[in-house]
Amino acid sequence: MGRQQQPRPTGPPPPSAVQRLVIRYAKRGRMRFASHRDIARAVERGVRRADLPVAHSAGFSPHPKISYSGGAPTGAASEAEYMEIALTARLDPDNVRVRLDAALPDGIDVIEVADLAAAPAPRLEASEWKVVLPGVAADDAASAVGVFLASAQAEVERLTSNGIRQLDTRAGVVSLELDRRAIADEQTGCAIPRMVVRHMTPAVRPEDILAAFRQMSALEPSSPALVTRLAQGPLGTDAAAALAEVGPQRADLPGSGSSGAGIAAEAPVPGGRGAAQGQVMETCLDAGDASTACAAPESAYEQLPRGAEWPDEANCAREPDGRDRPNARDRATEQRVS
Repeated sequence: MGRQQQPRPTGPPPPSAVQRLVIRYAKRGRMRFASHRDIARAVERGVRRADLPVAHSAGFSPHPKISYSGGAPTGAASEAEYMEIALTARLDPDNVRVRLDAALPDGIDVIEVADLAAAPAPRLEASEWKVVLPGVAADDAASAVGVFLASAQAEVERLTSNGIRQLDTRAGVVSLELDRRAIADEQTGCAIPRMVVRHMTPAVRPEDILAAFRQMSALEPSSPALVTRLAQGPLGTDAAAALAEVGPQRADLPGSGSSGAGIAAEAPVPGGRGAAQGQVMETCLDAGDASTACAAPESAYEQLPRGAEWPDEANCAREPDGRDRPNARDRATEQRVS
């Protein structure tokens, strides 16, 4: 007997996509502890609330056509997350930004929206990270950075679904330096490394680089590090050529924006602010009192691992029908009662 033919969905096919938008959004506050799957669910609910005509896949289980590019790891904040969304009707990108930003929960903020028909998709080849190390002296941090950069390899172990594997963190680091303002101010009580890390497989994360610091120089912050992705974009051609010539073990600490070793800018988007080119960030902190660079966050929960304490869930997202989403505390209570 021949293979039985699979049943096909009945009814008309879903409307085709006529517009593709690239969206840059930020992950801030307590949302830094949300996983990529949590973010995706929140975005899908936000798209429905904003009444955006999102395109769907065909078949028995249609899904909205939303794709994400290299999300920040759980526990890390970000000012440069990217996603693409396909729409069945053309909309003004700025209108989409306002509607979607209003529909998303606090901590997921839409920064820029651009039409991919007006500019190519961003080339996300590297990320710039800022890492705040509480309780670490500037001299100790500078020594750890020097040891790391002077090494040809800096292997650490990472636990994966396939077991423990070795990862060379040095191969992923394009540039690494300490924020000069944090070094100059001895009252801040912390060190702030800033690094540009190339996107590779397996991915090198800031937590892996901190593990290398701990292993090579016994550098350990007094409380969990605060990691923030500042930008994503294409690598500067000067930096890539320099690394190809001298190798990663010879890369020097770049000055603030003087070496070209970082994330380069592409042509600006017509009528936009550059969402489709990769965000370009300054290498110095914003102007202001340097002592605020290591100020404690508004909520101590931001410094704790997920689940360390119960956050205020009064403003949590609701289900599409308006019901409050059950939280972990409610589920634990139900399990004890049953």
